[in-house]
Amino acid sequence: MMMVRRGLLAWVSRVGVLLVLLCCAVSVLYMLACTPKGNEEQLGLPRPNSPTGKEGYQAVLQEWEEQHRNYIGSLKRQIAQLKEELQERSERLRNAHAQYHASEPVGLGPERGAAEKPQADLLAFLHSQVDKAEVHAGVKLATEYAAVPFDSFTLQKVYQLETGLTRHPEEKPVRKDKRDELVEAIESALEALNSPAESSPNQHPYTASDFIEGIYRTEKDKGTLYELTFKGDHKHEFRRLVLFRPFGPIMKVKKEKLNMANTLINIIVPLAKRVDKFRQFMQNFRETCIQQDGRVHLTVVYFGKEDMNEVKGILENTSKAANFRNFTFIQLNGEFSRGKGLDVGARFWKGSNVLLFFCDVDIYFTSEFLNTCRLNTQPGKKVFYPVLFSQYNPGIIYGHHDAVPPLEQQLVIKKETGFWRDFGFGMTCQYRSDFINIGGFDLDIKGWGGEDVHLYRKYLHSNLIVVRTPVRGLFHLWHEKRCVDELTPEQYKMCMQSKAMNEASHGQLGMLVFRHEIEAHLRKQKQKTSSKKT
Repeated sequence: MMMVRRGLLAWVSRVGVLLVLLCCAVSVLYMLACTPKGNEEQLGLPRPNSPTGKEGYQAVLQEWEEQHRNYIGSLKRQIAQLKEELQERSERLRNAHAQYHASEPVGLGPERGAAEKPQADLLAFLHSQVDKAEVHAGVKLATEYAAVPFDSFTLQKVYQLETGLTRHPEEKPVRKDKRDELVEAIESALEALNSPAESSPNQHPYTASDFIEGIYRTEKDKGTLYELTFKGDHKHEFRRLVLFRPFGPIMKVKKEKLNMANTLINIIVPLAKRVDKFRQFMQNFRETCIQQDGRVHLTVVYFGKEDMNEVKGILENTSKAANFRNFTFIQLNGEFSRGKGLDVGARFWKGSNVLLFFCDVDIYFTSEFLNTCRLNTQPGKKVFYPVLFSQYNPGIIYGHHDAVPPLEQQLVIKKETGFWRDFGFGMTCQYRSDFINIGGFDLDIKGWGGEDVHLYRKYLHSNLIVVRTPVRGLFHLWHEKRCVDELTPEQYKMCMQSKAMNEASHGQLGMLVFRHEIEAHLRKQKQKTSSKKT
């Protein structure tokens, strides 16, 4: 029974196959019969009545197969050629990176250059722009007017020099492009700090609240350079990132880990008489340097013997009260010379290379400024020339003496209270080795002014980077300026210009100049009012 069932199934299968073949043959004959005349030639097929028949179709199929094989072979050859070109470009790119890193300790991060330029040429161009922007070394400048200053900024404010008469020395960035630019720089720095390749497993994620301050400047033919400082992992540690925007995508240039725990600042103050000002200076010094910072040495260079014992007494009383021993008192005979006093104070130091801060007795600074001083100097590479905020005459600003508030309340950065003293170069932070190597001050300059500009020019003519930027924690306190007859005509002119600049703002000085006309107008108005009443 099983044999009969298997035979029947085999017969049914053979009949099914024959029926399928018969249907296929009928379909082919129907297609050929219905095909319009001429389509056979268009498709490359033989005509139905062609004597070739089956052989013609086989020839056409073989021809198509050959064409496809040739096309596939062509694609394979193109792919191989593209792979070879890609390999060559990658090799050139690696060589460009290797050549740059061989000459520079720190390289660039990922770039997204213009697609139409070869990668190696684009990298070379970007590296040349970075070099011109004084990232790794200074550029020699002819005069102090050729130096491009930095602007400084925090998360809330921008401190700028080019303010004009209608703008403020401190402002929140109102323009959207400036605000977006600085936000992008901070975000790029945070992205670099938090990248897995750079951060350690135990490192806390950096946020905008860790940002302390930044400086930036734009040079029209190069781009914008940013230096951003963040809090470090420990006290006195900082993280600094240098970014560069070459009028295109922003690039990461350098990342540093800085520890300022052991960076001592030797503050050198030249002095003659002015006991009350020195007492005020020491009060700020005690609060800022001794109680808050604790990494400062004070060198006082005193000229003459008049009031000398009083000045020494203020030093000794501060030393006893605050348990402070890091100070040096040097007494010099002869006429006061600021340049000589600073030069003697710098050379008197006998310890290891130290960071110097040349300071005047009428300067007020904060502990934040001391960190800014440390962060913007580097021996053999970088000196810092901060632009301080100079206070106007409080008697003019507040109307009369009784209305003048305490000193701490006067230190507000507004255009009504003061100005950025961008013509002064006396307050500066630099390492002793750089000061000695550059030749120090010109001691032939006597009296007021000139010696600081001369030293500044020498640094501009050197290969050191000169950082010039407004600083929110450094103030020049107002004091009456006397221009003595012993000055040369040029020095006397400079002194009088400085005297005028120190008194009040442009608008306030105008009110003083025209006060008689203003008073006359008020009298006329009162007379008119009185006549109407009568």
